[in-house]
Formats: sequence, structure tokens, C-alpha cells
Amino acid sequence: MNSVKHVAIIMDGNGRWGIKYKKSRNLGHKEGLKTVEKIIKASIKNKIKYLTLFAFSTENWKRPKKEINFLFNLLENFLLNKISEFNKKSIKLKIIGKKNFSKKINDLLNKSEKKTIKNKKLLINLALNYGSKSELIHSFNNIIKNKKSINEKNISKYLFTQNIPDPDLLIRTGNTHRLSNFLLWQLAYSEIFFEKKLWPDFNEKDYNKILEKFKKIKRNYGNI
Repeated sequence: MNSVKHVAIIMDGNGRWGIKYKKSRNLGHKEGLKTVEKIIKASIKNKIKYLTLFAFSTENWKRPKKEINFLFNLLENFLLNKISEFNKKSIKLKIIGKKNFSKKINDLLNKSEKKTIKNKKLLINLALNYGSKSELIHSFNNIIKNKKSINEKNISKYLFTQNIPDPDLLIRTGNTHRLSNFLLWQLAYSEIFFEKKLWPDFNEKDYNKILEKFKKIKRNYGNI
């Protein structure tokens, strides 16, 4: 059976869920945070060491300003309320993406990372203002700057996920079948699971079912 060290998730469907059930995209985002908490707990139960969550993409800046402000207020409240709990549960937080936010948000993100830096049970990579294409450009620029050879090892070395194993599997909720500029380099050999449920409806049972399916897959990596 395959072991699971790293799970990546595109948490898609919050806005659609909010419109469908609450007539508000923002209330869908708020509900989606409850699912985040459930999946973090389930990851710890399953002894997963790395969880990468796609929270806000470089393309999401195209959304209405009110929705963006609501999302960052949610993030701010979540971090302020949860960092002490992260420390109790030995959860480490790492932000992947470019921190081009307000000083207040940047300071909060940096403090959250510093406060949890010694924790070892679970590492959560929170992808904020993240786009895989810009991440690859960032890597290549650093290779050139440091006068290194362009090879797989050096490309991986300068990614935001340096020193973190590539995801074993990717889950995307929301019944959408695409990668949306997420971890394009790191997902080269990951198993991909597209889930019909919108993110707020996704639960621990759904998560465990996918993990069990993954464990039984024969993974050849080019071999027979």
C-alpha cells in the first residue's frame, strides 16, 4: 500500500455553495473555513505530514474588491484565533506565494510563521497570492542570479516548496477538472482526484475515502 505524506487541495466551490444555499458568495467562503478545520484534523489523524491548501491565487485579484476584502478579513480572524491551537497541536504554518499584501496582513503572516516554526506534527502550506507560473519564473531567476545550472534539482531548490516532498495526491473539489496554475512542477507524478462536491460539503468521510483509494493505486513512475 502507498503511504501518504503530502496532500494538496484546491478548495473549489465556496462561492457557488454560498449562492446556492445562502444567496451570498461570502457566506460560502465562511462555511468553507469549517471544512478546512475538519480536513486539518483528519490529516493529523491519518499522520499526514504535509498539507498544501490553495487559498488565493494570483488570478483571484480579478474578483470584486468587497469579496477580496472579506476573504482577507476571514484569513486575519482565522490566524488570530487559531495560532495558539496550532502550537498546541504542533502544526507549522508556511505561506507559499508572494506576500504582496497590506503591511498588517504581511506582519500577521510573518508572525504566524515564526510562532509555529518549531512545530513538527503537520506542516500546512497555505498558498496565498500563489501562481505556479510565477513560482517557476521566481525559481529560474534565482538560478540565474546564483549562477547555477538549470536542472531539476536546482529548479526544485528555488521553488516556494523547497525541502518539501512533492504531493502524493491532489484533490480538487467543486466538479471542475483542471489544475488552475497550481503546483504545476510539483504535481508531475501526483495522483489527481476530482471531487463533485463543493468544498463546504466535503467532509472527513470523503477525504478518508480518497486516501484509501490512493493507497491501493499501483504507481509505476514510467516502469511496467
